[in-house]
Amino acid sequence: MLVLLPPSEGKASSGRGAPLKPESLSLPGLTGARQAVIDELVELCVADEEKAREVLGLSEGLRGEIALNAELRTAGTRPAGEIYTGVLYDALELSSLEPAAKRRATRSLLVFSGLWGAVRVNDRIPPYRCSMGVKLPGLGALGAYWRPVLAEALPDAVGRGLVLDLRSSAYAAAWRPTGEVASRTATVRVLHAQRVNGVEKRSVVSHFNKATKGRIVRSLLTAAAEPRNPAALVEALRDLGYVVEAAAPERAGRPWELDVVVTEIH
Repeated sequence: MLVLLPPSEGKASSGRGAPLKPESLSLPGLTGARQAVIDELVELCVADEEKAREVLGLSEGLRGEIALNAELRTAGTRPAGEIYTGVLYDALELSSLEPAAKRRATRSLLVFSGLWGAVRVNDRIPPYRCSMGVKLPGLGALGAYWRPVLAEALPDAVGRGLVLDLRSSAYAAAWRPTGEVASRTATVRVLHAQRVNGVEKRSVVSHFNKATKGRIVRSLLTAAAEPRNPAALVEALRDLGYVVEAAAPERAGRPWELDVVVTEIH
């Protein structure tokens, strides 16, 4: 099973290990493309702080993030699973997993990124600020930049098992499973169900959507669940206590769409 995750805007404020070694990151086929983004981003943030703030879409209060990018080559690093600290990663709580579950996380989780393309949770990276929606002056929109690179590099990483795609739309656009891979891919939408005047209403709640996805991944890792296809994933999630609604796609070569229905927000 390969789980595709978005990064988070929330990140650790500093690294604590050796500086970045791009050649040591997973998916070595991305090394050249990563280096090009690093070079472009560092040059932008060193040369013109105001332009960098505009390009990165940062508020005045986040101006300090520009310094993180300027120091990408020399800053301390942490495993990516420690760098990302947003809602999904708080719920996933990688640090508290048992050793066997941590090994499964290292093997199965892949985090997409505007800067790195995609990394494993044990890849050592520095804190940074660069979303997939950024348009760098010399490279253009990063989503479009990464699309052909990821299309070439990811098939080997995907393997022959289930692909659980939990990415947000901006990151999903950088690589979409196609053909046979799409047929063993499942996406998840989290719906909050509540009764209003005796009628059940469902809605998507962004914060809770992320937290629930983090808990889903943690549940699968802790239970050592290894579903081989979307139908088996549905059964595994139901066995873990989740309310799941799903149906096979009407056309071949399309991913399954799963709705996880919850009644409490926390």
